[in-house]
Amino acid sequence: MDDDLEHALVSVGPRLRALRKQRERTLADLSAATGISVSTLSRLESGARRPTLELLLPLAKAHGVTLDELVDAPPTGDPRIHLRPVVRFGMTMLPLTRRAGGIQAYKLVIPAGSARRSPEPKTHEGYEWLYVLNGRLRLVLGERDLVLSPGEAAEFDTRLPHWFGAADEGAVEFLSLFGSQGERAHLRARPKAKQEPAPDGGRE
Repeated sequence: MDDDLEHALVSVGPRLRALRKQRERTLADLSAATGISVSTLSRLESGARRPTLELLLPLAKAHGVTLDELVDAPPTGDPRIHLRPVVRFGMTMLPLTRRAGGIQAYKLVIPAGSARRSPEPKTHEGYEWLYVLNGRLRLVLGERDLVLSPGEAAEFDTRLPHWFGAADEGAVEFLSLFGSQGERAHLRARPKAKQEPAPDGGRE
């Protein structure tokens, strides 16, 4: 049990760094949100500072995860996934994946009448795939200004200046797959066609 506890505590640092990078936050941002000094946060991520409950609770809240997720606690037998929505940039983001690193999946909701209407394109490392569920999504991608309707998708390298928001006053719901290291989602558009049998049944 002691070995398991030590392993869980040692793994907290890399998980904290991965969560912060995934959410594109600096140590200064996180310090302002939690009241924990930048130097302490840096030492936690590097493993030089042993995590305590007093430090982990505000960090879990700031990242929008449970304490169990933060320390990678073993499953308790409950098969349900308890994922908490996070509100950022005027959008509600519901994480659909729990692992740090690799391709991350989110459901995003922009509320009706959102103030998120003025494009502010940004760039960062990664690759993103969007799929609109409901409403009309405006996507500014470099010099292009697009409107995606339900059932339409877009994929792009996030090093290209991009921004998305509601195309009108209505709410928008969409899915996002994001790979921070530039991973692309591999999607099969349609199943392979079945090979038709020869007219004579394949006999010579």
